[in-house]
Amino acid sequence: METIKTWNFFRGYVIIRVEGLTLERFLNLAANNDIYLWDINRIDYTLLEMKATIDGFKALKEVVKKVGCRTEIVDKKGLPFILYKLRYRKMLGLGFVIFLCIIIFLSSLIWHIEIIGNDKVKTEDIRSVLEQENIKKGIIKYKLDKDYIEYLLLNEFDIFSFLSVDIKGTKLIIEVKEQDLPPEKIDTDTPCNIIASKRGVIEKAIARNGKAVVKKGDVVDKGQTLITGVISDEYSEEQIFVHAEGEVLAKTVYSQIINEPIIKTIEKETGRVYERRQLKIGNKGVQFFKGDIPYKDYIESVREVKLFDIDLNLPIKLLVHEYKEVKKEEIKQNIDLLKQSNHIKAVEELNKQLSSGAQIESKDVGHSIKDNVLSTHVVIEVIEDIGEKSIIDSNYKEDID
Repeated sequence: METIKTWNFFRGYVIIRVEGLTLERFLNLAANNDIYLWDINRIDYTLLEMKATIDGFKALKEVVKKVGCRTEIVDKKGLPFILYKLRYRKMLGLGFVIFLCIIIFLSSLIWHIEIIGNDKVKTEDIRSVLEQENIKKGIIKYKLDKDYIEYLLLNEFDIFSFLSVDIKGTKLIIEVKEQDLPPEKIDTDTPCNIIASKRGVIEKAIARNGKAVVKKGDVVDKGQTLITGVISDEYSEEQIFVHAEGEVLAKTVYSQIINEPIIKTIEKETGRVYERRQLKIGNKGVQFFKGDIPYKDYIESVREVKLFDIDLNLPIKLLVHEYKEVKKEEIKQNIDLLKQSNHIKAVEELNKQLSSGAQIESKDVGHSIKDNVLSTHVVIEVIEDIGEKSIIDSNYKEDID
């Protein structure tokens, strides 16, 4: 897509409007005559706006005569029109050519490396591997071998199950997908205990190997032994270490509080806008028209002005800072609707905390108002397996009654 935009810029193109009652026939005839039109927008029922090459616009004359539509050039874009304007201003033209050469040179370099999809592997580690192969900012993008980069990273990081490399403008984009590795398992030959992963009240303890040391109704804390892998020989003082297996179901409690103001401040735009322009080179910027922003309350937004209508992602950018004036208003929210909203938010947060096998036993919802804030407190009780395995220390010794 960027290549097409660049080619159209160098060839030159026009933005035109076509008005008439037979617009669909106009488009069909243009397509039949291999006239390339793009960015076609319908302004209203009888008016279309589109872009066409210089040759394409000339070829449209025959189509316009057949369908009875009217065409109008809105704007002229591209290098031929710029050079035409500069034909009598040689020094300015020379400056433009030099500037264009600089732009072409800068656009042939990689100025940004974006790595997405990595979670377990640090971005810095990936960049370090790339830099060892001299793949970094400032490298000529035509020297990059995408297949080699994929091979390099897939061999360096075993956790990557998928990797793609793409170049957009002056940006190198590396997208990775990491394997969902299962939690580390303890070998069945390794002696271990089953301990509590959280606080709870025991409902049932089933020991398939080892010995359960808790019973129904016991309150256990995180880290407490539930099924021991240390078995005492009844005929001697010797202790036998085994790999504990089993399930320990317990009743656990989760709670979530959501606070929301009853009287809420909102911002409404007045329609007044103040702008500042900034020339940014790398991480440094020069701002024009400095001065105080004429509004007390405002929303700031930044947009980039594209050079030559081409997105090259260069380190030189022209930014426009917009400051939209807003008027703050206070509104009183419906308390019943607010309670429902808070309840839903609390349940959504609690669901993120629950294990996959948890069974909800009960739920309690409470609301309170203090200092113009509605607080919703949701408490749920669930039955879940709280056991997790813990390797027994080789120096471990349990007292024998």
